[in-house]
Amino acid sequence: MRRRLRAGVALVAGLMVSLTAPSVSAQSRQATEQYVPGLRQPVELLVDQWGVPHIYARNTDDLFLAQGFNAARDRLFQIDLWRRRGLGELSAVFGPAYVEQDKATRMFLYRGDMDREWSSYGPGAKQAATRFTDGINAYVRLLAANPESMPPEFRQLGYAPALWRPEDVVRIRSHGISKNVFSEVLRSLLVCAGGIKAAGSLWQLEPERTVALPKGLDPCDVPVDVLRTYDLATRGVVVENGALRLAPADPAGAEGSNAWAISPGRSATGRPILASDPHRSLTAPSLRYLAHLSAPGLDVIGAGEPALPGISIGHNGTVAFGLTIFGTDQEDLYVYQLDPDDPGRYRYGDGWERFKTTTEQVPVAGSAPVEVELPFTRHGPLLKIDRQRNLAYALRTTWLEPGTSPYFGSLTYMGARDFTEFATAMSTWGGPPENQVYADKSGNVGWVPGGLTPKRTGYDGLLPVPGDGRYEWDGFYDGARLPRSYNPRRGLVTSANEFDLPANHPVQVGFEWDPPYRKQRIDEVLASTPRSSVADSIRLQSDKVSKPAQRIVRVLAGLTSTDPDTTRALELLRSYDGAAEADSPAAALFEPWFSRHLVPAFRRAVLPPTVADFIPVTDARLLVDALENPERWFGSGGTATRDELLATTLAAAYREVAGRLGADPRVWKWGALQYTEFAGPVGANVGPFPRGGSAYTVDASTYDPATYRQSSGASFKMVLDVGQWDNSRAVNAPGQSGDPRSPHYRDLAERWRSGEYFPLLYSRAQVERYAAIRITLRPGGPGR
Repeated sequence: MRRRLRAGVALVAGLMVSLTAPSVSAQSRQATEQYVPGLRQPVELLVDQWGVPHIYARNTDDLFLAQGFNAARDRLFQIDLWRRRGLGELSAVFGPAYVEQDKATRMFLYRGDMDREWSSYGPGAKQAATRFTDGINAYVRLLAANPESMPPEFRQLGYAPALWRPEDVVRIRSHGISKNVFSEVLRSLLVCAGGIKAAGSLWQLEPERTVALPKGLDPCDVPVDVLRTYDLATRGVVVENGALRLAPADPAGAEGSNAWAISPGRSATGRPILASDPHRSLTAPSLRYLAHLSAPGLDVIGAGEPALPGISIGHNGTVAFGLTIFGTDQEDLYVYQLDPDDPGRYRYGDGWERFKTTTEQVPVAGSAPVEVELPFTRHGPLLKIDRQRNLAYALRTTWLEPGTSPYFGSLTYMGARDFTEFATAMSTWGGPPENQVYADKSGNVGWVPGGLTPKRTGYDGLLPVPGDGRYEWDGFYDGARLPRSYNPRRGLVTSANEFDLPANHPVQVGFEWDPPYRKQRIDEVLASTPRSSVADSIRLQSDKVSKPAQRIVRVLAGLTSTDPDTTRALELLRSYDGAAEADSPAAALFEPWFSRHLVPAFRRAVLPPTVADFIPVTDARLLVDALENPERWFGSGGTATRDELLATTLAAAYREVAGRLGADPRVWKWGALQYTEFAGPVGANVGPFPRGGSAYTVDASTYDPATYRQSSGASFKMVLDVGQWDNSRAVNAPGQSGDPRSPHYRDLAERWRSGEYFPLLYSRAQVERYAAIRITLRPGGPGR
């Protein structure tokens, strides 16, 4: 308690520093002019001292052009690499080693009707993308005329940034978060090895469901490497030692988010408070970018995708919004029987259907273009052909439907003026599937989920299915049929990727949801605070109490052992309160024990031996339930089996940690093991920093158990004082800029590490007061 009190005092002290930060004097403010082709009228770009751009235009066409120009000014290498990877154009600058990845990525581009695609996002979407890419291109051309200003990554890697087309913004789909093809494959491997009952050992399904084997599917016909093409298509790339390589896979395979809204009756301000902290991979620069877009009819501020127009998390002066991922199953793996006389055909219905193949030229640096064939079935991209089994495999995904470009749909809801308008906009949301937490300055709070949801008939999407026509999508549910909540009686709206559908709701979106532990902790803290302040929500976003740790520690209460290392471990953990603080000795033992010893041992105890060490994920709910109910999981004598499992793994974990941190557990620190490092391009990393938290804490830190390096978490966090917008706070680590030469490349990292935020300024007066850079963008170009 003393440690957490000290942390709270430090947090409030840090917050006061942000509140009283000195304004920027007119004499010290940098002022420049830039002529930009395509602008109709001048635009003012004010960058505050925390690196947030505030863009003031006289019309929305100029606003989106200026947003694109500024995105290139601050994040050009990041968005250029995003575009090249997403379109399958890495080989054009990095050579033949990337042809295979380019081919895979091209299979997941949107290839449908572009008129339907643009119209899916409502009027003005195509124009916004066009003007945004015009702005990027204007900056790229400016650099071509001033090569000395080129970001260092381009010079080091020896290529120039590309020009954009408007359709580039929406055709790229492979950066979205979608479910659930990986679990389909893992579940089929389990069923192959241990029968249909083994499927229940992978994930706790909600609502409760018994997995059924689809008629016609042999689960042993699904090969281990069936998703290799999918993985190549969706994996990011990083630059290391001056060369490009595939980004490492997240060993935990999880990215979540938190968001909540507090009604005026529960708020210390008498106004709503909205908090949002989405969890994604930690990179330098951040995967999100804060900006303020202001023009007649639109005045929105918050975070968005650097390569997209608009804002997806923030407020527009009337309505505030924050998001988490909603558990919609938007993917199915299909298994096809090939025609033995013609392997270019697959069984469909009573006959055979031919693969459709598109041929494309992939440009390759230093050599001739490579011609690639991209095969598709009626359901989607062909992932693999298995000649020995005479089978083929393809993926059906909502990505390939109109209107599912990830996050681009925020253009529709970011201008909403009330809950009805916001919910209507979310009813057409495609992807990724989201919970939107809502608040407005009239005092209302709410929740609206959205996401294109397939209608499945006769199967549930939990296992692969034959592709012969028996298992089809019967269209999609009307998004307006999804549940929603408006001004709930308890005065709180909270979301953390948990199962949040009402009982017996007619739209079954999916069965795989995150464990409820972050949600439980958020509810626990907010319910115990009758009048919450902005500072309270900031403190909650930094909360490191693990609910599963608390439950597992309670199971240890009656355990004894004659082994000295087990006894020492029990002495350390019995008083552990579950707070995974960076300086906690108990957390330094619990987390390695949990992730490196207890979880693998549990898998080996309950899964078929042939797959126990192969399955990369374990649902913590199943482990906790097994420890609390051992007779049900381990059979007769299950308590003794459980206790042996606990004692053996505790001893091994204690010896391991002692070998790394020394013999005296009083000096152990969880932050001496777990660390955060923001991986930057061409080696410009930020960190490492000691890190607290775990995958199950509100301040989420999913880490690689092999290295303890944090792989995902909330680099961007925001807390909004709804209606008194200048009191809002945010942080975006390691900094707003993607240029290592900029002072804003790493200036927010220490604030993020210590739980300190900066003011997310909205009023023009406050923006002027704290503006460090003023750039006037004027119509025209060279020679004007």
